[in-house]
Formats: sequence, C-alpha cells, structure tokens
Amino acid sequence: MTYGGGHCQVIVTTTMRAEGQSRTEAPGSLCNSHCVVRALMMASAWERNRYHSQLEKAAAFLPSLIAEDYLKIIGPVQAVQGVLLFADISGFTALTEKFIQRAGPDRGTDELAQTLNSYLCDILEEVLTFGGDILKFAGDAVLVLWRAPPQELAKTISLVLQCSRQIQRKYGNRDTHVGQKIQLKIGISAGPMDLLVVGSRRRQYFLIYGEALDAVCEAEELAHAGEVILSATSWELCEQHRLRTRRLAGKRAVKVTGMDPMSWSECQEALRKLVQHPRSHRLEGEGAMRPALLLPGGANAYDVLSKYISGAALGKLDDRVPLDLFSELRPVTSLFVQLRLTARISTVDIRTIIHDASRMMLEILCPHKGEINKIVLFDKGCMFLCVFGLGGEKLPYESIHALQSAIQIFTSCSTMLMEIEAVSVAVTSGMVFCGVTGHPLRHEYTVIGQKVNLAARMMVRYPGLVSCDAVTYASSRLPPYYFKELPERKMKGVGHPGTVYQYVGITKKSIFGMGLAKKRSEYAPLLGREKEIDLFGSCLKAYEDSGQRHILAFEGTMGSGKSHLLTELAYLGQAAGHRVVAMELLEVNVRQSFCAIRTLMARALGLQDSEPCGARQCTLQTKLRGTIEESSFCLLNDIFLVEFPVSDEVRKMRGIERKKELHSTWAKVLEKTIGGEFGIFVIDNAHFIDPASWSIMSPVLRNVSYFMVMSLAPGYARTEGFCKAAADNTMSQKITYLHLDELKPAAVVQEVCQNLGVDSISRDLARFLIQRSSGIPYYCKELLGCLLCNKMLLFRTRRRAEKAEDNWESLIIEASPLTATSSSSAGNDGTVCIIRPDVNPENTVLPTTLKEIALAQLDQIKPLKQTVLKFAAVIGPVFTTQLLSHILPDGIRHKMNCLLDMLVSDNILKWLKTTEVPEEVRDPTKGPGSSRQAESGVERPSPSKKTTERQSGVLVFCVPLLREAAYELWPERQRVALHRKCAAFLERHAHKCESCSRGDFVAFHRFAVTSTQEGGSSQGPAEQGDPHSWEALVLAGEQLKRDRTHTPEGRFLAKSEQTAELPSKTDRKHSGTCSCECRAIVESVLVPLARHYMAMGDAARAFYYLLESAAAYLHVSNSYMALMKLNEAEVLRNSLEKKANVIACFEEATFFSLKGEVCWHMGRMKLAKKMLREALSLLGRQFPRTSIGAFVKSQVEKLPCASYVARRASSLPQEARRKRLAWLLRQSCCLSLLEHLFSLEGTSSGRTFSRLAARMKANTDRAVDSYRAADSCHR
Repeated sequence: MTYGGGHCQVIVTTTMRAEGQSRTEAPGSLCNSHCVVRALMMASAWERNRYHSQLEKAAAFLPSLIAEDYLKIIGPVQAVQGVLLFADISGFTALTEKFIQRAGPDRGTDELAQTLNSYLCDILEEVLTFGGDILKFAGDAVLVLWRAPPQELAKTISLVLQCSRQIQRKYGNRDTHVGQKIQLKIGISAGPMDLLVVGSRRRQYFLIYGEALDAVCEAEELAHAGEVILSATSWELCEQHRLRTRRLAGKRAVKVTGMDPMSWSECQEALRKLVQHPRSHRLEGEGAMRPALLLPGGANAYDVLSKYISGAALGKLDDRVPLDLFSELRPVTSLFVQLRLTARISTVDIRTIIHDASRMMLEILCPHKGEINKIVLFDKGCMFLCVFGLGGEKLPYESIHALQSAIQIFTSCSTMLMEIEAVSVAVTSGMVFCGVTGHPLRHEYTVIGQKVNLAARMMVRYPGLVSCDAVTYASSRLPPYYFKELPERKMKGVGHPGTVYQYVGITKKSIFGMGLAKKRSEYAPLLGREKEIDLFGSCLKAYEDSGQRHILAFEGTMGSGKSHLLTELAYLGQAAGHRVVAMELLEVNVRQSFCAIRTLMARALGLQDSEPCGARQCTLQTKLRGTIEESSFCLLNDIFLVEFPVSDEVRKMRGIERKKELHSTWAKVLEKTIGGEFGIFVIDNAHFIDPASWSIMSPVLRNVSYFMVMSLAPGYARTEGFCKAAADNTMSQKITYLHLDELKPAAVVQEVCQNLGVDSISRDLARFLIQRSSGIPYYCKELLGCLLCNKMLLFRTRRRAEKAEDNWESLIIEASPLTATSSSSAGNDGTVCIIRPDVNPENTVLPTTLKEIALAQLDQIKPLKQTVLKFAAVIGPVFTTQLLSHILPDGIRHKMNCLLDMLVSDNILKWLKTTEVPEEVRDPTKGPGSSRQAESGVERPSPSKKTTERQSGVLVFCVPLLREAAYELWPERQRVALHRKCAAFLERHAHKCESCSRGDFVAFHRFAVTSTQEGGSSQGPAEQGDPHSWEALVLAGEQLKRDRTHTPEGRFLAKSEQTAELPSKTDRKHSGTCSCECRAIVESVLVPLARHYMAMGDAARAFYYLLESAAAYLHVSNSYMALMKLNEAEVLRNSLEKKANVIACFEEATFFSLKGEVCWHMGRMKLAKKMLREALSLLGRQFPRTSIGAFVKSQVEKLPCASYVARRASSLPQEARRKRLAWLLRQSCCLSLLEHLFSLEGTSSGRTFSRLAARMKANTDRAVDSYRAADSCHR
C-alpha cells in the first residue's frame, strides 16, 4: 500500500453489468435508461460545473458516512455495521520508479499521477454504481464501506462480491505505456466496527477501527494480483450457496473463484436496504450516484464539513477556484509518523491516543504551515502523513521546519503517550503531485510521488528514530553534526534510495554554535558591495575614535549576499588589528531558549575549543573570576554544559528569586564578554535571536561599549525592532541600518566571470543571468550552477589572429556578442564562456532551491490570484489581457481585471498600457462593438458601470522567477491544453503588418505546407483579430524586444548591442520613421507560437514558426536574431532526423535558403553559396558547380516554356497553384542572392555564374507572373 493522489478526467456512465447479464440502468435508479445517452454526451465530469454550492463541493471530499450526518452530533466513538472492501494496486512502487527513470522527477511524477488516477477513477465508478461509500484513499489503495443492518449483511456481501468480481474482470490488469503492468488485489470483510473522530476544534479526522478493519487488511495481504479474498467472518455471514471458493492453507479466509450472479432486481433490492442509500436523496440520471451530494443547507453545515478537509484544498474552495485547477506539481516535504501500539488495547484507549497525538502534531505543525494530510489506522498501529509546502502554504526553510517538527513529534509521542511501543518518523523532500485523487463525486486532496513512497518505506525500514533522505539533508543546510549517516537497507520497490540520515537535532557541538559559514575568497574581492564596505570602515573608525557603542545592521532578502558581506567585513576587522568574534544563527536556533546568548558567549570565551567539561570549567573560572561570585558559577552549568558544585546560596533559592539571579549572572557574563575588550562582534542572521536571549541581551547592549555588525532578513519581529530603533532620533547615532540593494548588472557579469574563471561571457548568457537573478547573488549562483550541471555552457579561447572555420556551428559561436569585463578581454583575446549553440536557456527548468524560494513568495497571495498568475505564466513574461481572457475559465474571466489590478498592487505584475473601450464598444445597443468583443473573447462590460472597462492592455511580470515557478506548477495535460489555446489565439495575427501588405513572412508559406496547417488555425491573414488585440500585441512585442536587447541599467551591454541587429545589405525600407509593426509582431506572436507548439510536442508546427520568425527577423533587418532562430530550428531538425516525414521538403528548402541569407549578411559568402545551392536542389532547381555545367544550364534556360507554364497554371486548382507559387518565389529568392554573391567575386567565373543565376531568376519570375495572373482570373 502506497500513498498519493492525482487528477483524472472521466465520462460518468450509468451502465452496471451483473456477471453474466447486462442492463442499461444503474442499480437503484428508476427506469432511467434514457440517461445513458445523456451521460455519454456529457463533457468530462471533472470539467463540468456540476456542484452548485460550496456545501456540495465540500461534501464531495467526504464519505457519505460523514457528509450525510453532518447535522448530527457525531460522538468521538460511533458504532457502524457493514461490509468493508479494501482494494490495493499491485506494482505501483515499481511503476513509480519506471516513470521517474523514464521521464525525470517532474514529468515522471505527473505521468504517474495521471495513470494512477485514471485507473482509480474507473474502479471507483464501479464502486459508486454498486452503492459503495468510499471512506479512505491511501495512495494506490482505497477503503470502501457498504453500511447495512445485521440482517442484510449476507445480501450486502453478495453485492460487494459482485462489484469486486466485475472490477477484477474489467480492470484487474492494466498495461501502462512504460511497460509496467498494474494489477488489483481485493479483500472483503464484514461485521461491526467503530467510527473514531479525532483532532482539534479547527481540524478533525475520522478513522474506522475494529475487527472488521483488521480482517479486511489481512484479507488484502493474503490476496494475489487479480484475486478476491473473503475474511473468515464474512465467509460465515455470506450466501455461501452462491459462491465457489478455495481454502487458503493455514488460514480461515477463502479465495472466491466463482459466483452465481445476482439478478438486476436482487441488486436493486440490496441497494434499497443499504443504510446510506435512502431514495429521497438519490442523484439520478448523472451516472454513478452519491446521495450525500444532494444535501439540504444548514447554517453551519459548510463549517462542520470543512473541518475534515485539507487546509490547502479548503483555501482553494473558499476562494472559488475550480476543482480541475486544484492539482499542481510542487516540491514539498513529506513527513511520515508511525505509532506502533501495544497489544490488546481498547477502542477508547486507541481513540484517546490518536486524538492526543493528532492534537500535539497540529500544535507543532501549524506554526510552520504543515498539515496532517491523512491518518490511517491498521492492525498494529497508526500512520500519519504530514506535508509541508502544499498549495498556498509554502514557507522558506521548509526542510528545517520539517526536521524540527519531526524531532518534536518523535520526542512528544515517545514521552507523553502511553500504550506506545515505538515511534518512527521519516522525512523526504522532492517533487510530488499535489491535488485531487479519486472520482468527481468522491475525492480527496493529497500528494503522490516517488518521495512520498520513499518516506513510507524509510519509516518502516528505520524504526524508532527520525530518518531523512539526502535531499532533505542537503536542502536544510544544517551543519553535518545535526545528522548521522545510517546504514543502507533494502526497501521494497525502491531501487536507489540514496544516502539515508538520522536527524539527531541538538548536540553538544550545536549548543556552542558555529562561526560564519561562508568562506572568503583569497583570490578575488567581494564585488558590488563597495558602498557597504566603505560604510563599515567609517563606522569602525568612529567607534575607535569615540569608543561609543554602535550597531551596523544590514537588511537583505534571502540570497542577497548578507553572509558573504559579513565574512568580508570580519576579515577587514581582523586586518585592522581587532579581535573579531563571529557567529551564524540558524532558523532552528530561534526556538532554542538562550541559544543566541550561549553561542555568543561561548565563542567569545573560546569554549568551543575546549571539548572536555573540566577544560571548559577552567576557562570560565579564568576569564570570569571577579565578574561573578564563586557561588554563582553553578548557574552556568546548564548553559555551558559544565558541572560546578551547586552552592548553598543557590540551593536555597526558589522560583522567581533563582530566575532573577540566573538572569543577573548571565547579564554580567554577557557584559564582560562584549564590553569592548573583545573588539568587533559579527552576528549573521540576527533575526534568529531567540526571545529568551534577547530579554538578557537588550538591556546589556544599552549600557556597554561595543561595535557589532549584524545581518537581518525582512519579515521578522527582530528586524522590525532594529529598523524602528534606527529610525528613532535618539538611537540614530548608535544604530546604522542599511538595506542591501540588488547587484548592478556590471557587478553580476564580473562575478560570473570571476566564478567561471573567464575574461568575458556572451551577451545572451549575461542577459539570462541578470534578468532571472534580478541582481540577487545567490539566485545568480544557483542559475549558473544549473547551467554548468546540465552542461549548457561552452568555454573557448579567442585569439585575434585565429581564423574561424567556415561552417554553420562556427558561425553561431563567432556571432555571439561578448561582454568585456577587463581591458584584456576588450579585444578578441582571452577565455570566453558562451551558451552552447544547441541549448536554449529559456527552456531551462528552474533549480529546486530557487523554485522553493519563488513558491514561498507565490503562496503569500490568495489562491484565485495565484490561479490567474498561473494562466498568465503560460503565455509568457509579457502578455495581453485579451489573450489571458481567451484562456481563462468562464468562472474566473469576469473577475480578471480586478484580480490583475490586485496583482499589480502587490508588485507582481506591472501595467505597460491599458486601452479603454470606445463608446461604440461599451454601448450594448451598438452591434459592431458587441460582435468585436465576442470575437476577441472579452466579456462585454455592463452598461450600468460608470467606469470604463479595459478592452485590452499589456502586463509584464516584475519578477521572472515567479512566472517560471507558477508555470512549472501546471500538470502536463493542462499545460498542453493551455498552450494550444494560446496558439489558436495568436495564429490570427501571425502575418505581416498592414503597411507590409500582410501575408506570410515566407511567401505563401501556409499554402506550401498544408500538412502542418491541419493542426493549427485555418484562419488566413484576411481574418485578423480586432484592432485592440493587434495594438496590444504590438505593444507587448516592443516590450519583449526591449527585454531582449537591454537589461535594467545595463549600460555594460551597450557595445555588444551594436551586433544584435546586423543591418540587411539590401533591404532598408523599414528604417527611419517607417510605421512597420512587424518588428513587434515577430516578438509577441511568431516567437511565442514556436514556443507554444514546442510545449505541445508539435515539432512540425514549431519548425514552421521558427522559419517564420527567422524570415521575419530578416524582414526587419535583424540578422543576428534570425541566426538564433535558425539555430533553434537546426536543433529541432536534428532531433527529428529519425522520424520520417515530420518536416516537409519545402520547409527543408526554406531552412537552407534562410541560412544562406543569414550567412550572406554575416559575411560568410562561401557558406552562403553552399546553403543556397542546397536549397535550390530541394526546390527542384539544380544550380551547377562547374563552368561546363553553367554553360549547359544556360542553354537549357534559353528554351521557350512560357506558354506551357501559363497553361499549367490555369489548369491547377487554387490550392495547388498557390503551393506552386510558394516554391517559385523561394527559388527566385535563392537565385537573386546567388546572382549578387557571384557578382561580388570579380572573376570571369563569378560573372558567368552570376549571369546564369540572373537568367534562371528571370525565367522563374515569368512563371510567378503566370501563376499570379491565373490566380487573379479564378477569383
């Protein structure tokens, strides 16, 4: 049994087949065969808005056992009678491993969830049809109850058996596309059981307990794949005359091998007598039935039901997020807890233990936004699945929160709960599927993934301790002495679990703290922090001159380089001759009383270097003699782990008196410690100073002379206190408070070059790192590490005299403009780093560390706003409101403008421009405005509104990492569907602007490759969308171009920008004040279209738009970007070499033709000729390579053929005629370029080839005229 969740889509039908017969009516429905057709015509059940109230939505998350009785007062223990079915999927763990190995952790987890939930949905459809009440989901297993009075148990068992055998026959074996077969095991038991309700007032959980539960678990364990096992009790109670069974060796349970099926009327009768199936509540004609979904409203009904629903799901429910948008791919931390109970424990005691345990866990988890997702009770104990980082609940330092919670839960349960034999806790971190699992009528919100399975296995294989995986160990960034490596143990279905650690928590070494974790580079200075270093120098000099206390506080966000700065300042302080006492606090320290003061004093007194207890006592006596009384040394025992004898004076103290003396003693030691004698004190992460330490430190710091440097992070009470103190006029001379700004672009480039050990980097690499990192050093480091880890960077040495090879690959490398960082690299010499030509960094998956930081920021906004942000993220970094409205669901679209304004006020989005709706559009009586609005997919504003509605506008993401994190939350199926919608919208605008006569950038491109057009829009250029949409796309394109060619304050790129747009040598018509808008359209329409089709997996269509983009960039005289798009097309083409007929011949010819044109602009004449010859060959026009061949070809070209061409043009249908036109125009383009290239040679041979190209072009142009004339005649 594994644990997880997912999402599926299913069409619910009303068909129920008894074994050996078929009916069109579902059991329990009354003559509703007409509903079969209706059900088959329904949209996917997951996509329908079938729940009309919040109560119905909440009830779908709960079994009828709870949802039907929500108005009754359910006691802590309630007796239940009925039949249990436990179905478990065999082979799920192996399937998980195969998916991860095949597709990676992200996509593999997504595919796993889809496969599992599709399978579960089919099974549950049968269960619901047969009247089952789905109690619990446990990953790949499900527990179902049929409530029935004792006298009806025999018939109910027969009903459940018929359901089970039908499920096994239809779904007992299923093949998956990764080659792993999954099968089903079913156990059945019957009898009395107890419903237990546990938890707190805000969050409650229900469990089933009793002999029937133990028996059904045993029956399932005895079953092999494809089998149904009856427990001993259910065998005794059932209609044995119906069954054919086989005894199991040494067991009282039996295997069911056959059954005389119940008739349809018998099934109807059995269903009517089930406790949970009163006819008055039946949902008829909608497929499988859930009576609990038709519930009368109540004043507090929703509040009562919501206590049983996951907090993450409840947040989305309350914010009215559609159910099919609940599911996400998220990095979370899973925490499994197993309580092994003693034997022969009563039901009341079990309920008390689980109730107390759940309340303790909730108290520990809730401050860190962790939640108990599931409680499962089994024969030998109880299992809790806790999750950190669910939707809307992500926090920084998640791994630390989980580990600290794990050790607290372990300690509390071990010491405070009776009747517990052992407590085992396992913690894992990684990508999981968070969302809805089950059936549209009955589902739960949970998690599924390899890491969830691994935690469950670790909990079993490493009992009696707190274990964690290597990812949690690394992401916590705690010192190694918090952990202990555990021996490797085999785990069922887990091939390579990696290193497993025991989390031991606070040890002697951790008690005395640690110095600064960051190490200073001995070979290079700290870049970009000159202002902060100068401030430190001036404050230190003032302290040396006056001797007055001073605090220098640096506030910065996570990753802003605070720790590196403090390390540098500590070094400078030592270099100035001062003693520096430095320490770093961790997130775990804030909950450890007196941790900060102990660490500070221990490091200042040198106690961390004195390991034995006696050595520490000698150090304390030597350094503190005269500071505190001899009788008070014993008060230091607990804080410094020493063993001074307890004096009589201290022994006589009681309660408050002893506490006051303790604080007084520590204050004296602290005053002695920091009172000027020890120089400079450096505290990294001072916002983690625990309250107990601060209660002692605060008064002492007001009365002694010291110089202290500290770093703080925003959002903490300690930070706000220092900030207010710095703003106070009476304290401003004693506290200097400075916010760390982001690094300037030039500093980012210098730091990257320094880390890589190169003289310069490519402009594309610099822009990628600057824009994605937003100038935050840690972000830049992680992004750079991701590129290096995935081997996306290329290092080479450039020399001035070096001659480049004349091939396409060298052209890509040589064309990459560089950013010089030193005088030595200003020329062409030096080591450079560029992005590999076959890599697009925009497709790089966000590193997990940055994804978690971004998600923590994303989860600070409400679910509905986050949902809109996720839709916008699919469009791109810049998007129009019309396109966003086009892809948003109906239930959210009408709130779009309000939500966007809130996101703008949150500084997540930024308006570039908004366009008000003209009067004729806003007036509902005017037809054109209404139709235009309908065409664009934007809701017509209400005429009663006084304010104007936005018809179109353009927004941009303020933080690129938030967009990427939001985008990666989408499950693949939904993501692909949204990309398809975006592509359908943009294809209406995929043409030249009005001033350029519209049409394709590759002439007649859409007619030449009709096969690739089939998957996209058939809309031609004449069917352009409304002008508001076009205007917004032009504005978006201008912004995208600015983002591509400039960086914020990025003057260091000014020189390299000169090479970004290499002017065309012939086409100057769009220079100056021309109103051409093609430059913007290529950025906002064509390039995104290629990206959308790549995300959809439509390689042919993506190749089509990459060629269109390259042609468009050449059209606007941007040869460099044309080169980049052709390089992307080259990479895509190479990946498709093994797939036949993906790229049409015309596309291949256009590809080489455009490459030839780019080579010409780049000055690679020889390479240009080679490409153009290849293009002509593919187009059916061979261009000779020798003088003899040129002579023969010229004679052939002199032959008359105009009349034949004209007759052929007239005889062809329009589609074929336009396809031929595309080929001829492409031939003409190639020949024109060859004519010009050969004329530049200045040799007789060159002139010969140039004349030949001119003659061939003239003949081709005459053919073009004939086809155009024929086309105009047939219109």
